[in-house]
Amino acid sequence: MQELHDAPLAPLTTFRLGGPASRLITATTDDEVVAAVREADEAGTPLLLIGGGSNLVISDEGFAGTALRIATRGFALDGPELELAAGEVWTDAVARTVEAGLAGIECLAGIPGSAGATPIQNVGAYGQEVSSTITEVIAYDRRARETVTIPNAECDFSYRHSRFKADPERFVVLRVRFRLEGAEGLSAPLKYAETARALGVEPGDRVPLADARETVLKLRTGKGMVLDPEDHDTWSAGSFFTNPILTAQELAAFHARVAERLGPDVTAPAYPAGDGFTKTSAAWLIDKAGFHKGYGDGPARISTKHTLALTNRGSATTEDLLALAREVVAGVRDAFGITLVNEPVTVGVSL
Repeated sequence: MQELHDAPLAPLTTFRLGGPASRLITATTDDEVVAAVREADEAGTPLLLIGGGSNLVISDEGFAGTALRIATRGFALDGPELELAAGEVWTDAVARTVEAGLAGIECLAGIPGSAGATPIQNVGAYGQEVSSTITEVIAYDRRARETVTIPNAECDFSYRHSRFKADPERFVVLRVRFRLEGAEGLSAPLKYAETARALGVEPGDRVPLADARETVLKLRTGKGMVLDPEDHDTWSAGSFFTNPILTAQELAAFHARVAERLGPDVTAPAYPAGDGFTKTSAAWLIDKAGFHKGYGDGPARISTKHTLALTNRGSATTEDLLALAREVVAGVRDAFGITLVNEPVTVGVSL
C-alpha cells in the first residue's frame, strides 16, 4: 500500500482539476482498501474514494483528509457470470466480455472510470444500464464495519442513481458481479435509435457484438466522450448534467415555455421514464438556451463536440469550471424553467 503526503489529485481525475490531498493512499487489494477505510473511520479522518477519477470535481484547495485510490485488479468469468474488482478499468473489461462472446454491456464501451463506480451511478449509455446485468455488489459497510453482499433488488437502482449514491458515506464498493448473455456472438437487442441507425438496423435487432462495441466507440469519440490526452474535449467528466425527468405537470409547463421561446411547431425531446414521468434531453436544453458547442471564452468551455460536456482547455481551475456550470444552469432555468442537476460528484465545492 503506497502512501504520499500533500499529494496532487488533479492527475487522478479526467478533468485534471483540483488541489492536493493531505494524504493519498493507493490500495491494490480488497484487504488494503478495508484497512485504509477502517483506519480513517477510527481516527475520524475525512475520506475521499478515488477510482478512475472520471466523475469527480475537486476544489482548488484540495482535500483535507485521506484520499484512497482504489487500484484493485480482478476479472473472472464463469460462463456468463462476471466478477470485477472495483479498480478494474471499465472499458477494458467491456472489451474482454465482447471478446468472450457475452452480451449485456457492449454498448457501455468507452465509458471512462473503474468498475466499482458503475453501480454507484447506475452507469448507462446507448440503451444499456449496468443495473440490468448486475446481480450483486460486494461492499464494505462502514456503519456495520463488515463486508456485505448486496443483491440487485436491494441496490435501489434508478436513472443514474442507487442506494450507494444516496448514502455515499456508508458503502465502499469492492467487487461487482454481473450475469451476461451468451447469444452466439450477437449483441443484446439494440434499444437506442442512434446506435441502430449507425449500424443500419432497426431498434430491437441484434448485431455482432464487436460491431456494436465499435459503433458505440465511434459515436462516443465523435462526441469527445472517449479519453484522449491530446484532445481537450475529453478533459471532462463526460456528461456533466443528467437528463431531467419531469412530472406531467412539469412537462406541460415545459412545453409551454418551449412554444413561447421557440415557436409552437418546435417539439422538445421526450422519452417515457415510467410511472407517468417523462425524460427530456439536457443537451437539447443547453443548446436551445443559447449555449452552443465550444461556448465560452475562458479556460473552461463547453466541448466543441457535445453541449453536454464541460471541459478544461488546459489551464482551467475548478472555479472556472463551476462558473461555467452555474451560467449554464441559470440560462436553462431562465429559458425553460428546468434546473439541471450535475452528474459528477463535487468535493469541497457545489453548484
